[in-house]
Amino acid sequence: MKLVSLGKWLASLALAGAFATGAPTEANASIVERVVAVVGERPILLSELRHRARPHLYRILATTPDTTRQAALETELFRDLLNRMIDDRLEEQAADKAHLAVSPDEIDSALKNIATSARIAVKDLVVEAKKQGLTEQDYRDELRRQVLEGKLVNLRVRGRVRVTEQDGRAAYGRVLKEMEKEQPVDVAILALRLLPGGTSEQTKARETLAADLAAQARAGKNFCELIKSYSDDQTTRDTCGSRGPQPISALVPELQGAIRTMKAGDISEPIRIGNEALLVVRLSQDVRVPSFEQVKDQMMERAYGEAMERQRKQWLLELRRGIYIDVRL
Repeated sequence: MKLVSLGKWLASLALAGAFATGAPTEANASIVERVVAVVGERPILLSELRHRARPHLYRILATTPDTTRQAALETELFRDLLNRMIDDRLEEQAADKAHLAVSPDEIDSALKNIATSARIAVKDLVVEAKKQGLTEQDYRDELRRQVLEGKLVNLRVRGRVRVTEQDGRAAYGRVLKEMEKEQPVDVAILALRLLPGGTSEQTKARETLAADLAAQARAGKNFCELIKSYSDDQTTRDTCGSRGPQPISALVPELQGAIRTMKAGDISEPIRIGNEALLVVRLSQDVRVPSFEQVKDQMMERAYGEAMERQRKQWLLELRRGIYIDVRL
């Protein structure tokens, strides 16, 4: 079970008054609490649901200016998140029966792993979370839930999964079908991470470096060597910044927009991805879909992940059948 990275969990969040703004008047000073679901004998309160929804609501408010669309997305969010909270309660009960728990040291270790991956200090990770309206305890609680689920998956689900080469080939076939829907592209990406909470001077320095690297590449400097020397994406340093052919639709919108105006071999200007990264991209001259043998390990891993997710959902359904659940949202 992969831990949620700060970049994904806190992406594009902007505090914009998730539920109410300004001081309450005497007429609306009281908030009516209500039960939105019951799991066994334990209720889930509306206030709990709203608290868990905060970071997601920030993202909706930051990226969706239309208020009608906001309302629709919030309704969908509450419904999906309530189902997730019901699953959390079921997992907590299963963990109690299996005598599983998550220690503070394990949460500390999870924080360190995320910080190391993001190349920042743990204290900076926490500071960034607070800037986005999350308390340190909120973030630690989320990590605790994920670590606990990982333990339960290892105990109750992993033994159900068996993946064969046939499963890997089936996953490969699905990838090919996805790629047939849209002409695949292969891009080499030099990624420069922007420091969370960095100053304007630090951001400007990264922008200057990105522009200089793009200029060097256009002047004939070996792009692969530039990636090996400067890219913060360690996973693609040995593949010249490439993750292989993929549909344009699979790329982030900022990349899609840049690529559609590029020709094979072109080097882009630095592309800003929110407050997370600057990307310098080269569109490959020739897109060759790899054979199954060339990507067998990746396809086996994909097949295994898909099988694990199917079995996890099946296990949660089994847990639901054995307990009283009343949804009142």
